[in-house]
Amino acid sequence: MAKLPVVALKKGEDKRLRFGHPWAFSNEIQMEAQTKALPAGSLVSLTDAGGVRLGIATFNPHSLIAARLLDRDAATVIDRDFIAAKIARATALRDRLIGAPYYRLIHAEYRLIHAEADGLPGLIVDRFGDVLALQANTAGVELLTPLIVEALEATLKPTAIVARNDSSVRTLEGLQQETSVLRGEVSGPVALQEYGSTFFADLASGQKTGWFYDQRDNRRFAAELAKGARVLDAYCYAGGFAVQAAKAGAISVLALDRSEPALAMAAKAAEANGVAGKVKFQRGEVFAELEKIETAKEKFGLVIADPPAFVKSRKDLKSGAQGYRKLARLASALVESGGFMVIASCSHLVDPPLFAEQVRRGLADNRRTGRILRSLGAAPDHPVHPALPETAYLKALFLQLD
Repeated sequence: MAKLPVVALKKGEDKRLRFGHPWAFSNEIQMEAQTKALPAGSLVSLTDAGGVRLGIATFNPHSLIAARLLDRDAATVIDRDFIAAKIARATALRDRLIGAPYYRLIHAEYRLIHAEADGLPGLIVDRFGDVLALQANTAGVELLTPLIVEALEATLKPTAIVARNDSSVRTLEGLQQETSVLRGEVSGPVALQEYGSTFFADLASGQKTGWFYDQRDNRRFAAELAKGARVLDAYCYAGGFAVQAAKAGAISVLALDRSEPALAMAAKAAEANGVAGKVKFQRGEVFAELEKIETAKEKFGLVIADPPAFVKSRKDLKSGAQGYRKLARLASALVESGGFMVIASCSHLVDPPLFAEQVRRGLADNRRTGRILRSLGAAPDHPVHPALPETAYLKALFLQLD
């Protein structure tokens, strides 16, 4: 690796990095002319104001998070072998967490790389057996993608790799949104297994990378509450909660979503799991549909509300928080006395206390009382960097209502 350009922090701005934080912000960096001129995503040697090397980072002079540390050893070579070692370590962890040997090879299905927590900041890789979905969310990962693909091929030997680079966060890095197949071919949805159930992920145009592995364990716990109950699944997407509930012994399941392709995928999953007769899939705007159901005075033993992010930027925080309050009000109105409600938020800017407060207010608006049974986050294949607790984005509350 050629000698890297040096990017220096301002005096006194190195303490946070020395204590384990992996980022340096643009206002902490000496933005000299040559620094500003570096191409977005460049590998750099990051130093303190006195020239002491802090490590190797990717650098984007146009982003608020300007530098993201890859390694604290300034002598490390960032090449295919470096990335392959990170992938091998992440794979070994997932195989242990998610359930080797059943999930190995064709049944290896999980979030394989979760950005900073796996030592590859800005990179997401989801594994669907021998097909991988990759998301490059920073300019640094964008430039490293050829090496990442080589490392994935050398380590896992996938039959196909899909780049789901259509995340809105790419615009913050000055990157275009696009989807492409980097290796092999993908024709149609791919099948995946979750706790003995079959589902389907659209890697080309489905939400995120095509499937939400983060809710895996929450779906399983919700299914336990579904036994003998009428279930309503709002924002059902590809059927994860709905199908698991039906298989666990729900009397019936009403699944709502606005996306016709998602509902088609969910219906396919219901058919594959032998519960098509138990699950009704209905298209519509969820808030409006919940209001109609309330007017009809229908009640359910379990109501699940797992919406897409209501808050995608700080300017949306007030209105998004109010959205969670309204959702809690509408959902709780449909829960029978003694029944259960599951409500979730994947908005990383809505922290757990704020989310819990909005749910509490929604219940109060509807004059419902009850108790929180569990407060959970993402499945363990979505680890959190110790210095970035705010990246623990998923929150799920399980409640019983009086």
